[in-house]
Amino acid sequence: MHLRQDLPVIGARISLPSGHVGTVKFVGPVDGTTGLWLGVEWDDPSRGKHDGIKDGKRYFECRIPNSGSFIRPSPSISYGCSFLQALNDKYVEAAHGDGSRETIILGSSNGTIEVEAVDLDKIRGKLANLERLREVSLDGEKVSIGSEPGRILSICPIIRGLDLSATLLSNWDVVAMITAELPRLERLALNRNRLQPPPYQLRASPFPRLSEIQLNGTWTSWEEFTSIASFMPQLRTAELGYNGLRSLSNAKISAVLARIEVLNFDSNELGNWRDISEALEPCTSLQQLILSSNSVEEIYPLESYPSPLRSLKVLSLSSNKLRNSSDIDRLYEWCPQLETLRLANNPLTDASDLSRNARQQVIAKIPPLRVLDATAISARERSDSELYYLSLVAKTVPGRDEDRIKDHPQWIRLCTKHGRPDESTVDYDGRLSKYLIDVKVHRWAEHPGSHFTPELEEGLISSVSLRVLSTMKFGLFRLKVIKALGAGKGHRNRGATHVWLRMRDDTLAPLENDDQELGWWGIENGSHIVVYIAHQN
Repeated sequence: MHLRQDLPVIGARISLPSGHVGTVKFVGPVDGTTGLWLGVEWDDPSRGKHDGIKDGKRYFECRIPNSGSFIRPSPSISYGCSFLQALNDKYVEAAHGDGSRETIILGSSNGTIEVEAVDLDKIRGKLANLERLREVSLDGEKVSIGSEPGRILSICPIIRGLDLSATLLSNWDVVAMITAELPRLERLALNRNRLQPPPYQLRASPFPRLSEIQLNGTWTSWEEFTSIASFMPQLRTAELGYNGLRSLSNAKISAVLARIEVLNFDSNELGNWRDISEALEPCTSLQQLILSSNSVEEIYPLESYPSPLRSLKVLSLSSNKLRNSSDIDRLYEWCPQLETLRLANNPLTDASDLSRNARQQVIAKIPPLRVLDATAISARERSDSELYYLSLVAKTVPGRDEDRIKDHPQWIRLCTKHGRPDESTVDYDGRLSKYLIDVKVHRWAEHPGSHFTPELEEGLISSVSLRVLSTMKFGLFRLKVIKALGAGKGHRNRGATHVWLRMRDDTLAPLENDDQELGWWGIENGSHIVVYIAHQN
């Protein structure tokens, strides 16, 4: 049968009045029904009903399970607009006449606040000068096609940053049609789109100066990214978060990969450290790698040198599944220039060998580290941490240096730097005894006010003792207190947790600056800390 000319093509992107967006995967009749149907894979899987199968017959396939359904063609379905139409709708507004004053409603007030504005037409006139635009956001503006050749270049030639996230763009050819007329474009965001895999050839020089690309939430594979990256000779930064990536395989190797400095794989499903590292071997200039909220369980030993991650300076492994202290030693082997590291929310902080002072041990194990979990490492904190680590190893690993080096590679280096611990007298806290302090933490059910009174004893919920370094930053101490008191993650909001130091005259001094060390606040051995955790709805 012949399909009507007004029907969409396979691969077209559509938007419904309800706000749901999807990709047309099928156009035609469905057995047992009359008329034509559109088979759609929805961006929001909850809108779907099946995988493209009806009554046992497959009509189309879905990348995400149960994200497909059939709908009837309808005039209410939007197939998008041109780039210039969206630009005009967003940045150009007709003048309101000769009056210099207008009454406008503040959008954040839900219609309750009206203000009088002066000379808005002059402002509109400035915004209407599209040729002066350098930064353009058309996020959610339903762009689906380019414009007549030469039109974009003549109207807005100096755009440097362009956001085309959550549009109705369906393929890279259309993207290239737009960007080829933006010769100064440096940054491009295509988040939350569904672009068909890039072709082998694109129009000449579509991304000549592009240095940053954002493809978060697009379900772009590593293979597809490396293919399109080959058309971006100046690319330095790429974001591929929320793409369901389980591996980095089948890469198209090009000279572009060797220039990339920043890669963001936040919130994917990557799990094998060795596979990740090997896949990134062509990225010889890589300095920043984001692997937060993935599934990395182990840092494998480095088997061949040099490491493919030898230039890495910033690494985020927060919210993964690392659980062993040996992973930190191996991490330094892979990343010998690592300066900034995020490790929060990994099981290793709850493991028996790291639970007491995980931060101190990580600092001692990675010599070049300057920032850990968003908190700077001072020279004093590094020295204290290394001394603590030396005493810990001396106590827990008796025997020869050869035995200690096997599980603690930094042992000899730290002994050379600080001197060997006196193993005949060392206890668990060893040479750090003068820096470790014992404090008593008390949690109250109600806000205690500014002065400790006997009546407050009735509101005591619990008390715990903590042994901490006097050089610990207060922000880290706050988190340690919340964890020790058994408060849930919802209470880790700084504004919900109030902390005071009980002074000798029973006044309560509020502790607020997270960047100061405990010693700066006057917290010493035997200090009493009062905590009130406000209820959060």
